[in-house]
Order: sequence, then structure tokens, then C-alpha cells
Amino acid sequence: MIFVLLGANFMMILAVIFKLGSLPPQIPFFYSRPDGELQLGEWWFIFLIPFLLNALYILNNVLTKKYFPDNTFVKTFAYYFNLFLIISFTLIFLKIIFLVS
Repeated sequence: MIFVLLGANFMMILAVIFKLGSLPPQIPFFYSRPDGELQLGEWWFIFLIPFLLNALYILNNVLTKKYFPDNTFVKTFAYYFNLFLIISFTLIFLKIIFLVS
């Protein structure tokens, strides 16, 4: 599973490298707010997505190994939850990057 996370991080880094020159100073980041300028955040806010992805992945693995070392159901659930996190956060990141550039 760690290779999937590393692959997702690599894809996000590549997207930023290729699109960095065409990123506007503000990007739509806060989609829960009303349309317009309230949704905009600084361009570097986009790096919160990979940071949160990695933090949640590590937290999920640590908690699962510490509190449920022998529970197969929880390990399986944590595996699929981590997979869901990696896929959804990566897609959200890529969608925002390619939408604004």
C-alpha cells in the first residue's frame, strides 16, 4: 500500500511541476463556501491536500497497528479506507490543478 501512496505523491508532484508556471495567484479551494471570491485561497493552499493525505494515512496505520493488531476486520477496513483516501485526495488535487491552469 505504501507504493500506492508514493505513486500518488509522485503524480501530485509531477502535476505541480508541469503546471506551476500557469497557476493563478489564487485558486478555488473552499468549495463549501458560496461562489465567488469566498472560495478562493492562495495557490500554496493546494499543498494542504497531500499533507493531509499523508498525515491521515500514517495516523490510520499507527492507530490500527497499536489498538487492533489482531483484528482482521479492522485491518481490512483500514486498508480499504487508506485506498479510498489515496484515490480521492489525489483526484481532488489533480482536478483542482488542471481546472485552474
